[in-house]
Amino acid sequence: MDNDNLNKLRQNWYGASILILGFGREGKDTLKFLKKVFPQKTISVADAKLDKNYLKTIDNYDVVIKSPGVPIHLPEVEKAYKRSKVTSQTEIFLENCPGKIIGVTGTKGKSTTSFWIYQILKRAGFGVKLVGNIGKPALSHLLGAKPRDIFVYEMSSHQLYGLKSSPHVAVLLNIYPEHLDYYQTLKEYTLAKANITKFQKKTDYFIYNSLSETCRKIAKGSFAQKIPIRGRYYELNKAAAIAAALIFGARGCIKFKTLPHRLEFVGELGKIRFYNDSLSTIPQAATLALEHLGPDVETVILGGFYRGQEFGNLAKKILSSKIKSVILFPTSGEKIWQAILKYQRNPSAVNHFFVNNMADAVKLAYEHTGANKICLLSPASPSFGIFKDYRERGNLFKKYVKLYGKKISSSSP
Repeated sequence: MDNDNLNKLRQNWYGASILILGFGREGKDTLKFLKKVFPQKTISVADAKLDKNYLKTIDNYDVVIKSPGVPIHLPEVEKAYKRSKVTSQTEIFLENCPGKIIGVTGTKGKSTTSFWIYQILKRAGFGVKLVGNIGKPALSHLLGAKPRDIFVYEMSSHQLYGLKSSPHVAVLLNIYPEHLDYYQTLKEYTLAKANITKFQKKTDYFIYNSLSETCRKIAKGSFAQKIPIRGRYYELNKAAAIAAALIFGARGCIKFKTLPHRLEFVGELGKIRFYNDSLSTIPQAATLALEHLGPDVETVILGGFYRGQEFGNLAKKILSSKIKSVILFPTSGEKIWQAILKYQRNPSAVNHFFVNNMADAVKLAYEHTGANKICLLSPASPSFGIFKDYRERGNLFKKYVKLYGKKISSSSP
């Protein structure tokens, strides 16, 4: 706690009034950190769940530490940004951490890639910690951080927005249209992602997907040493993890296991192979999952919350594959089926079933998937509405796959 970086923070914020804007997981961690760094200071908290008028006093503070979930385009928040009052937990960590930081972002694949980088470095003997959504909040690591430590930080677009610092090693996997209910345009979302390299220096490293035109454009504007990588789906994640670890001289091998809900193999039951890809919240992710698993996919479970996604390319992929049945959740399930109808030439090419719960979806999957074939849950949509989150959706899928699998096994002669 007494390293030079935190002494600088104490000096910069001495006498400043501080507000934590948003009091979820990250906001609570920020409060714990600030109470240790400024034990005599009163830290204020504003959150919509605590007070519906929580934004009224935002202009009264010198420093506003915004949590990722707080919308950026609220008038009061926009005004605070213009007055350079807003910072974030990610910004504080980047500016004050004495160790090396590997930042990982991308619309899809950042959790898996972060975990694999962590595993390789840990196996090679480095003092390495996971930070962000996949690990602990950043500031919980800052008090005890040492110069020799390496921090693998999974960075969402919300955490990258508004940054004025970038990590020593930046990894950019891909950019697809997402969170357009949070950002006003795809360009704004892309610019937030680009902050991961925007402030890098010539002594830093930028690992990027060379197959992505958007990533290549961002790389052109980077001052860091550029490391282009290629690959589809998990091959890209592997390439990124290996490249990041090699910067530190780590060459250790690991078993590249998938994380839960990310094309997770549930098992083979009733002679059907089941895969749980519940974190597939955009059409591009479902398309990549179908490409990765290949022609054995016969049934796919799709649909969820509709927020304006375009399903044309996914529909074309389904129709060009050997998929026989699609099982569809509301509300985007209807949109997916409309896209399939638009592009299909043979009216009987694909069976469709609309469902409202996971038990019915899995039951239909068992009934309509052939032996030695695959049933894939890859919704191409967020989980809001029927499910609490993607974890609940994936866990219910696994629960009913195993439940119906046992029933089939017990009834077999």
